[in-house]
Amino acid sequence: MTATHWALPLAAWVLAPLMLGIINRVKAKFAGRRGQPLLQLYYDLFKLLRKGSVYSRSTSVVLRIAPAVSLACMFLCTTLLPWGGLQAPAAFAGDIILLAYLLGLARFATVLAALDTGSAFEGMGASREAQFGALAEPAFFLGMLVLVLQSGALGLSNIMAGLSTTTWQTSGTLLILVACSWFVLLLTENSRIPIDDPNTHLELTMIHEVMVLDYSGPDFAYILYGASLKLWVFAALVVNVLVPMASLPVWGQVPLFLLAIAAVAVLVGVVESILARLRLLQVPKVLIGSAALSVIALIVKLMD
Repeated sequence: MTATHWALPLAAWVLAPLMLGIINRVKAKFAGRRGQPLLQLYYDLFKLLRKGSVYSRSTSVVLRIAPAVSLACMFLCTTLLPWGGLQAPAAFAGDIILLAYLLGLARFATVLAALDTGSAFEGMGASREAQFGALAEPAFFLGMLVLVLQSGALGLSNIMAGLSTTTWQTSGTLLILVACSWFVLLLTENSRIPIDDPNTHLELTMIHEVMVLDYSGPDFAYILYGASLKLWVFAALVVNVLVPMASLPVWGQVPLFLLAIAAVAVLVGVVESILARLRLLQVPKVLIGSAALSVIALIVKLMD
């Protein structure tokens, strides 16, 4: 394992908060405002790490360890992500299953901590998170099944390395369908508009933000940082599907990947600027539609 392989997750750990800065700046441009600095989340993280944490007397150790568990899961997820033809440092056959389980464990820890507070609002958010997460997982696995059948590999690094310009010429429609399905998952899993509004303060309409109302100080910093890493994970999956980088040299793959990640952040900002937040009853329909895209891609692949 070379230093280049470990540079991949290291770049994610350093640059992930910048994605949220890009999203906020794009939204500010659409609204005609100057907006926050690109590095605002870095400032917020350093400020929160210098503060202390306050816990309710009605909570248990579950609330205290959940942010660390969630953040650790996101760290491990970044070690499984390839950059086109550059293999992930923790790559192995079947790592796609581990990736899904790590994402599920992070969600489980957050939901369990929200229930541990005994708050009706946080329990409501936890219920919504569990429901939408259950609806989002089929789209993820079906899309991954399409890529497994397309590449004939079981490891995430080998799957993405097999997506070349030739693959786009023969099966470009399948890749576009999977990428669109996963982009909807990106918006859902990261609580972005139109699924959720990360900046809202209306408890009756909140999903993710209502679950972390009891956190402060370093714990809240872990939550924010873990959320940025999760955004990077899903953006990296979309980029690996859409951008064929395996045939490029290493010095070309790295900047292209980073530019594509920034482009995904810009796209998220555009989507949040032109769309309104959906009613909660409409969200399951969007997630079912996302899974339907992967099903269509799977049917087309099986009929080849």
